[in-house]
Amino acid sequence: MRAELLAVGDELLFGDIVNGNAAWLGRQLADVGARLTMSTVVGDNVETIAAGIRAALGRADAVILTGGLGPTQDDLTREGIALAAGVAMRRDPFLEASLRRWFQALRRDAPGGTGRGTPEMNYRQADLPEGAEPLPNEVGTAPGIRLEIAGEGSGSGGVVYALPGVPNEMYAMFTGSVLPDLLRRAGEPAVVVHRVLRTAGIWESVVAQALAGEVERLAPVGNPMIAFLASGGQTRVRISARATDRAEAHRLIEPVEKAARDALGIALYGVDDDSLEGTVLRLLAERGETLAVAESMTGGLLAGRLTDVAGASAVLRGGVVSYATEAKRDVLGVDPEVLATSGAVSPETAAAMAAGVRDLLGASNGLAVTGVAGPDEQEGKPVGTLHIGMVGAFGTLTRSLRLPGDRRTNRIYAVVQALDALRRTLTVHTC
Repeated sequence: MRAELLAVGDELLFGDIVNGNAAWLGRQLADVGARLTMSTVVGDNVETIAAGIRAALGRADAVILTGGLGPTQDDLTREGIALAAGVAMRRDPFLEASLRRWFQALRRDAPGGTGRGTPEMNYRQADLPEGAEPLPNEVGTAPGIRLEIAGEGSGSGGVVYALPGVPNEMYAMFTGSVLPDLLRRAGEPAVVVHRVLRTAGIWESVVAQALAGEVERLAPVGNPMIAFLASGGQTRVRISARATDRAEAHRLIEPVEKAARDALGIALYGVDDDSLEGTVLRLLAERGETLAVAESMTGGLLAGRLTDVAGASAVLRGGVVSYATEAKRDVLGVDPEVLATSGAVSPETAAAMAAGVRDLLGASNGLAVTGVAGPDEQEGKPVGTLHIGMVGAFGTLTRSLRLPGDRRTNRIYAVVQALDALRRTLTVHTC
C-alpha cells in the first residue's frame, strides 16, 4: 500500500514547530511494509488543504493528515477534506452530545465549576464531512476522521485519515484506529525487520563506498535494502528485510549484515540501540578500568555525553573543563614550556591534559580534547582543528584532525571523534 503524509498548520510551515509527527508516522508505516511516497506540509487554508489531499490521492492509496482538528477558526482540516471530496459538512449529534458531557464534567470538576460557560466554538469538533466516520480520541476532545474519496474522471481516489496534531493524541489514534484499518485494506501484511549497524570515525561517503558492492548486488531484487543515515558525526547503516514472518526476515538480513561487518571493520562499533559513549564505558568496565576527561573546545559536552549513560559512575571518575590556557597549566599541570612552545592547541598539550586529568582524579585512563571550534582561528590554527590526547595502559597516544563544520557542529564532532579514538584504542589494545 502506498501512503502519503500531509501535515496541516502555519506553525509547521513557518518553522515555529518541528514536524516530529511525520518522523514518528514514517517509522510506523515503514515497520509494517507500507510505501511512504511523500510527506508534505501545508498552511491553514481550506483550498490549500484540499489541493494537497487531491494531489496526494493521485499518487497514493491512503493519505494521513495531522493537525487542524481543534475548535478554533484556523483549524480547517475538516473543511479541507470536505472540499477535496466535494461534499458538505454536517454536525454529528452523537459527537456533539459527547463533547457537551465532557466539557460539563470538566467544568464541574474545576474549583468553583458550574458545568456552564463552555464556548460554542468547541463544538466545531463535532462537524464532519458528509460520509465521513469519526475516529475515537481516547486522550483528547477532537475526534479523528476517516473518509473514502472516490476517484473521478482521470483522478484517483483512496482513503483519507485525519488525526490530531497533539502528539500523544495522534499516537493513540493512529495505533488504535488507523493502523488496523490500513493493515486490513492491505491484506495480510508483510513483516519488516530492520538491523542498524552503527559506525563512527568515518564519513558517510566512505561508509557508502565500502558497501557499494553489496548495495549493487541487492539492487535488482530490492530485498533486503541498505540505507545510509548520517547525523551527529556518525553514520548508521540500516538493513531492512521484508518477509512473511520475522524469522525469514532475519534470515535474509544475516548475509548482508556479515558482508557489511567485514567491509566496515573497526569503524563499526555497535548495532541497533548501542551508543558510542555506552560502548566506550562498556569496554572500560570489562577491563576493570576508569576514565577521567579534560576538555577545552568541547566545554563539558564530552563528560555530559558520558554521564547520559546509566551506570556511568562505575567508570567515569569525573572531568575538568580547562577552557583557559591558565587552567590547563594551574589545574591540570600542563608544563608552561609545552604551552609556550607548542601552544594550547597542539597534540603535545592534548597529551599533557590527558595525563594531568588522569593523575588529578585518580583514573586508569585520561582522555582530553583541545582545538578551535570557531568562528575565529586561534594561535594561527584554523577553525576545525582538533587534537585528542589519550593516556592509559596502552601508553600515550594523540590524534589530530580537521573538522568541517561551524562552531556548534565542530564541538559535537569533537566529542564523537574523541570517544571513537578511545574506543578504537581500547579495541586494538586488549587486555
